[in-house]
Amino acid sequence: MRSEEIERIVDEVLRQLGRTAAAVEPRAPKPGDWGVFERLEDAVAAAEAAHLRLDSLALRERVVLAVRRAARSNARRLAEMAVDETGMGRIEDKVKKNLLVADRTPGPEILSPSAITGDMGLTLVENAAWGVIASVTPSTNPAATVINNSISMISGGNAVVFAPHPGAKRTTQEAIRILNRAVHEETGIDNLMTCVKEPTIDAARQLFTWPGIDLLVVTGGEAVVEAARKTTNKRLIAAGAGNPPVVVDETADLARAARGIYDGASFDNNIVCADEKEIIVVEAVAEALKRELAGVGAVEISREQAEAVARAVMLDYPGPKCRPNPKWVGRDAAELARAGGFSVPDSCRLLFVDVGREVDHVFARVEQMMPLLPLLRARDFAEAMEWSVLLERGLRHTAGLYSRDIEHMDALARRMNTSLFVKNGPHVAGLGAGGEGWTSMTISTPTGEGVTNARTFVRLRRCTLVGSFRIV
Repeated sequence: MRSEEIERIVDEVLRQLGRTAAAVEPRAPKPGDWGVFERLEDAVAAAEAAHLRLDSLALRERVVLAVRRAARSNARRLAEMAVDETGMGRIEDKVKKNLLVADRTPGPEILSPSAITGDMGLTLVENAAWGVIASVTPSTNPAATVINNSISMISGGNAVVFAPHPGAKRTTQEAIRILNRAVHEETGIDNLMTCVKEPTIDAARQLFTWPGIDLLVVTGGEAVVEAARKTTNKRLIAAGAGNPPVVVDETADLARAARGIYDGASFDNNIVCADEKEIIVVEAVAEALKRELAGVGAVEISREQAEAVARAVMLDYPGPKCRPNPKWVGRDAAELARAGGFSVPDSCRLLFVDVGREVDHVFARVEQMMPLLPLLRARDFAEAMEWSVLLERGLRHTAGLYSRDIEHMDALARRMNTSLFVKNGPHVAGLGAGGEGWTSMTISTPTGEGVTNARTFVRLRRCTLVGSFRIV
C-alpha cells in the first residue's frame, strides 16, 4: 500500500476520534513548485535548508553564473509577462532592464576579506552571510528586482524569501521558478529563492517579524517602507520613493540635455524611481530647450490638456491627498493623451507641459511615474537649485544637472545630498545604464546604503590571532 493511502486512512481514523494527524505528529513541509510554496512556513524552511548547502565561494560563483544565464535567456519572456500582468512600462525597455541586472550586478568577486597586522598579531575581517533574507519587491520592476537581489544576496552566501507585490505575483513567481531551475540543474541545490503562491499584506507582515530572519530588504514606495519601519524588529535596508528633478542651466549643451531627458524620463514609461520627474530650466534657455525636446520626439501639451490628463489619471485631484491612480502608472504617453481627450502619435515616448513658475503644479510636487513631465522656468541657477531641493522633498534619492559650469555642478551636488547625482546624462546612467558603476534595482536611500550590491547583504566578522602570523 502506498504511503499516501496509509496517511489517508490514518487521517480518517483520527478524524473519527475527533483528532487530526497533525495533532499527533507534525507533517513534513510540502514540496514547493521550484521555490513557490503554498505556506509561508514552508517557503522559509526551504530557504533555510538551501542556505546551509551554500557552503563555499566556488559554489556561490556557480550559482550566480547559472542565474545570469537563465536571466539572459528569459529576459524577453519575463518582460512580456510583466507588461501583460501589470500594464506598466514598455517591453523593450524591460528587456534592457533584465539584461542590465543580469550582466552588471556584481557577484561574489566584489567581496574581499581584509587583514590587519601589527605588533600584537593578526586580525582577519571576513564577509559572512546573514542566512535567510526577506525581500519585499515592487510591481514596477518585478523580474529585474528578483534577478538583481538574487545575485547580490546569494553572492553574500544568503538564501532569499521574496514577498512579491500582489499586482505582479505571476511575473515574480515565474522569475523565481526560472532561476531555481537553473540553479538546480547546475548545482543540485533547490529553493535558494522562495515565495508564497498567494502574496498578501498579512504574509508580508509575518515576514517582517519572522524568527530566524534577521535582515529585511524593502524595495517599494513610501507606504511599504513606513509599514516595515513600524513593524519590524530586524535590520532594515529600505529603498523608497523619489521625485528626482533635473536642472538645465544657461551653460548647458541643450541638444545633449534634451536627448538625455527624453531617453531617461521615457525609459520604461518613467516607472524607474530614479527617472527624471520634473525639468527645471533657467529662463534664458527655456525656449531653446523646448525646441530641442520637440526635435528628439517629445510632444509639448498645453496647460489645459495637462489639466485634463491630471483629472483622468490622478486620485483626489486637485485635493491635498492627490496621488497617481495605480492603473495609470507606467502607461504610454499616447494612452495618457487619450485619457485627456486628445491624441499624439503612438511613437511619442514623452509628453511635457510648460508650467512656468508654478512650483506647486501637481505634476511637479507629486511623483506620478508617468511619461509626462512639467517644465518649470527659474530666473537663474540659484532659484533652480532652491526649487530642486523643494520638489525633491528631502527624499535624498536622485537629482541631475546639465551644465558646463563646474561650480554649479559642485553646488547642486552638495545641496541635494542625494544617493544618485548625475551630470550631463540621463538619470539611469547613475545605475550603470550608460554610465560607469554597477547596477541595482534596490537603491537604498531611507536607510543609507545607496546602490546596493553583495557587500550590502553581508555581516562583517573578525577573527583575531594574538601575537602570531605577522611576517614583517
